[in-house]
Parts: sequence; C-alpha cells; structure tokens
Amino acid sequence: MEIKKRLVMNFKTLLGKKVAISVDDPREDLSEEDIKDAMNTILSKNIFTANGDDFATVVDAKIVETGTTEFDLVL
Repeated sequence: MEIKKRLVMNFKTLLGKKVAISVDDPREDLSEEDIKDAMNTILSKNIFTANGDDFATVVDAKIVETGTTEFDLVL
C-alpha cells in the first residue's frame, strides 16, 4: 500500500468563502509553529487570491494521509 501525505491549509476570504491550499509531501519534521508561520506569511504578503477575493483569516490546517492499494487485474 502506498501512503501519501498532504498538508492542507484552510483560509477564509474577505467575502467569507473557505479556500484550501495543499502541499504534497510535507517535511516529516514540520511543526505546528512552522505551519502557523507559513499561513501568516501567506496572509501578510497577500500571496494568493481566490477569484480576485483576498484571503482574510486563517481557519485551520491538517496533514492528510491517503493510502492506495493497486490491484494487478488481468482482464
């Protein structure tokens, strides 16, 4: 089984829409403080927008692990 990890950072825009930014294969030693710092930098530097709507607040972040099992089926 192949396990993939992804960091998902959630924000709200000025219009109140929820927006997620995902980073594949985050560092194993990534700390909560590192994630907070990165999210605050994204906000303070106004790096991203969602359809022209600026990010306004940090909502939450999580690391998602997904397992994939492939089957070698002969059809």
